[in-house]
Amino acid sequence: MATITFDTHKFVRKLQEAGFDQKQAEGLTEAMRAAIDESELVTKRDLQIELAPLKADLNLLKWMMGVLVAIAIANFSKQFL
Repeated sequence: MATITFDTHKFVRKLQEAGFDQKQAEGLTEAMRAAIDESELVTKRDLQIELAPLKADLNLLKWMMGVLVAIAIANFSKQFL
């Protein structure tokens, strides 16, 4: 899993510039840090690893459907041509 770097000092400073007092800014920063720490974020690489088997299955399914359509067309053409 990926880790996120969170600059709490910069966040507090930005909140204070926006009008929060020191205590509010620090409280919100701590809540935000806790939420980020508890979240389970995935990276693009994590998704690629998880989705690789599905992509393989879909490719197989496409080939199988193509073969079935070809067989159906061959049977249809035998009957009418």
